Amino acid sequence: MTDRYHRSEAAFAASKARLPGGVNSPVRALGSVGGVPFFAAFGKGPWITDIDGNRYVDYILSYGPHVLGHAHPAIVAAITDAATRGTAFGAPTEAETALAERVRALVPSMERMRFVSSGTEATMSAIRVARGFTGRDLVIKFDGCYHGHADGLLVRAGSGGLTFGNPDSAGVTAGAARDTLVADYNDLGDVERLMTAHPGAVACVILEPVVGNMGLVAPVPGFLEGLRTLCDRHGALLIFDEVMTGFRVHVGGAQALYGVKPDLTCLGKVIGGGLPVGAYGGRGEIMARIAPEGPVYQAGTLSGNPISMAAGIAALDELTKPGVFDRAVASTRTITAGLEAAAHEVGLEVKAPSVGTMFTPFFGPFAQGRAPRCLREVQATDIPRFKRWFHELRDRGVNVPPSNYEAWFVSTEHDAEAIRVTLDAAKAAFAAVAS
Repeated sequence: MTDRYHRSEAAFAASKARLPGGVNSPVRALGSVGGVPFFAAFGKGPWITDIDGNRYVDYILSYGPHVLGHAHPAIVAAITDAATRGTAFGAPTEAETALAERVRALVPSMERMRFVSSGTEATMSAIRVARGFTGRDLVIKFDGCYHGHADGLLVRAGSGGLTFGNPDSAGVTAGAARDTLVADYNDLGDVERLMTAHPGAVACVILEPVVGNMGLVAPVPGFLEGLRTLCDRHGALLIFDEVMTGFRVHVGGAQALYGVKPDLTCLGKVIGGGLPVGAYGGRGEIMARIAPEGPVYQAGTLSGNPISMAAGIAALDELTKPGVFDRAVASTRTITAGLEAAAHEVGLEVKAPSVGTMFTPFFGPFAQGRAPRCLREVQATDIPRFKRWFHELRDRGVNVPPSNYEAWFVSTEHDAEAIRVTLDAAKAAFAAVAS
């Protein structure tokens, strides 16, 4: 054992006796990069501290939801107040409508919505209602886009599936996979070929409008607009999975940033202020198909629980104050520019594309000298060098996702000190992996 991670190594060994792989979500086990995960003790602002007392600038931020940083005072106060009045009732509360009104104001395409407890529930339910509304079975998704672990969506998925070499999970039936068609991201021709080959059979197209689960990959100009046109032409619904991008790439999500209106939107992460929550919603006539109004069934005892609703209200109220979100975007641009410059100083080719408060550094080579545009191009980058860089960063006090297939996240609290620590560590880490 090392002195730096002594307690975490012991905790990880103990956890393996009770938890598969010692974790409750696979990427946490560091299977892609090797080594032992640190065990978190507490976080505040842009910082996280492990049980050995090591302090890190955090760019995981619970994989997105802490856009206001860890333990934001307004969110902590809202959670505390709500908890004193009860944690769950199995009955409606006014907080559910209050949060829905805030979401609707920021994401107008969500005329009506249903709260759930996770992003997986949101995407699974959105696809079910799309099928119920259209009377069709087939779903088109994109290679490397991850939409949770529902059976029909674990087909050439991104993020954890890629990290562990299991893009198709054991336990997923052939029948579930048969109804899912896969296209290349940023390739409209591929989508059109699938729709033409299955006339009148595609219920929906689902995608991360800005991908965060093969690293940060942005849509090329015209891609999202083209999907909107194709769905309209073929009678399919367009679903934006904004579980990661909602309130991350823009306060109105990717649909506001790019000006493309989906039929259904899936949210999560930020709308719970870091607590378990998700939502799906869209046009009123589509959402009217959901029980008890319609025949598409979906339910959840903890859906819309009062603590998550209170945290979400506080988070969105803080995030929409003048200048708050813009501060995080500015920090993101400073960090990505600094990373690329630091890499260049030691002769490394690195690109760190960003959208809003999300980014990913990739090591070259790069197709046509530009950042990756699809999974195939991400896989052609120097991922082994990233793995070495990950450990150099962590040992210097910077916590980043343990896979090059994950986006990094910046909060409103990443201040000058956090950025300085990051760029100093990155410069030394680049030098360590340059040879």
